[in-house]
Amino acid sequence: MTTRNPATGETLETYETLDEAGIDRALDHAAAAYRDWRSTSYATRMTLLGKIADAFASNREKLARQTSLEMGKTYASALAEADKCVAAFRYYATRGAEFLGDTRIDLGGGKSATARWMPHGPVLAVMPWNFPLWQVVRFLAPTIMAGNVALLKHASISMGTARLMEEAVREAGAPEGLFQALMIGSKPVEAIIADDRVVAVTLTGSEGAGQAVAQAAGKALKKVVLELGGSDPFIVMPSADLDVAVEMAVKARIQNTGQSCICGKRMIVHRDIYADFRERFCDAMKAVTWGDPFDEKTDMGPLSSVEQRDTVLDQLAKLKAKGAKLLFGGEAVGERGAFMNAGVLVDVPVDDPIAHEELFGPVAMLFEASDAEDALRIANSVPFGLGSAVFTNDADEQALFADRIEAGMVAINQMLASAPEAPFGGIKRSGHGRELGPWGLHEFMNLKTIMRSA
Repeated sequence: MTTRNPATGETLETYETLDEAGIDRALDHAAAAYRDWRSTSYATRMTLLGKIADAFASNREKLARQTSLEMGKTYASALAEADKCVAAFRYYATRGAEFLGDTRIDLGGGKSATARWMPHGPVLAVMPWNFPLWQVVRFLAPTIMAGNVALLKHASISMGTARLMEEAVREAGAPEGLFQALMIGSKPVEAIIADDRVVAVTLTGSEGAGQAVAQAAGKALKKVVLELGGSDPFIVMPSADLDVAVEMAVKARIQNTGQSCICGKRMIVHRDIYADFRERFCDAMKAVTWGDPFDEKTDMGPLSSVEQRDTVLDQLAKLKAKGAKLLFGGEAVGERGAFMNAGVLVDVPVDDPIAHEELFGPVAMLFEASDAEDALRIANSVPFGLGSAVFTNDADEQALFADRIEAGMVAINQMLASAPEAPFGGIKRSGHGRELGPWGLHEFMNLKTIMRSA
């Protein structure tokens, strides 16, 4: 597998993939590591997590640089991503034990039961390229705390990042086999899921990848957590602070060059403020700068690859063929690399399946809603249900949207973002299961019931 710099098209490095024998050795290492790690104390696990946090902190510049080189995000945002990983390791390093305590249950008649969280085994993670540090860590940190071990199949364009992460975990003193970054493509994944040495799988990625992994996990009768795509609504009502709403809408749409599952893609604005919002939003989107991700003045770098950029361009062409109007932007730019400029679409046909696809690039869809109910109708019209954001200072509207938006997460008067303490995940075709917080820790554990007589 060869990684390339999407800003220049230049080759970064070529990696030799594991053959069947190499995969078998990796699974043996994982099984052996689990036999020892499952018996460690909570204090031992938390101590290691603290050391891993230190290793990530000391290597933050190296990790961030590799991330920017491989998938194009700005160096500033890559540094922030590395720091977020450190925070997640420290969160479980300080609070992990309190999430794993026994629960005593009174059964009456002098009988009782204890519910106890137990380790489960080696877990395979299939991870994407858009947040190549954070999306791994939000699986890895709770996996280690649970007493499990981790196998990573990273995106092919993020192999250098995967290797550096493995090195940082080893630097922290992790036992051999506790975390392994497998140099493999997609083809061996099904066989790894089926292998008896692997007990569960988690995937963050596309809807198609989720279907394939879920099918393989179902066939093997193994637990699976899926965090798939999103076409998140970003609702703005008349009582909102329009300056804040516009600022957050632009940030949401261009973050990571539009390649974020949980950031607003469909801006749904009440008709009373639609014209004002549209003018301000378009002016701000036109001012977004693209270019070298290592330049501090750059707002957004290239997309992750020329292929990804062309996918977005193809989606835009299909939307325009259905009657949508591209007000500006949404074009390939630059003499080389995978760059495109920010843009805004209007007159998008709400009920057409093409409008339901996730637009994974820096182009926003802008919709006008007649009232709160109409905004909800548009918001819930897609088959996805990952995240959402609502800007309103009306308490009744806040309660309405929080309750009735069909999504796993709702942000009120702020841009949606993940945090180590809060559950992360979606519903509908955005997947199932949760990451982060105690909920993510429990996903791949055995909740054992122990019954006793008086």
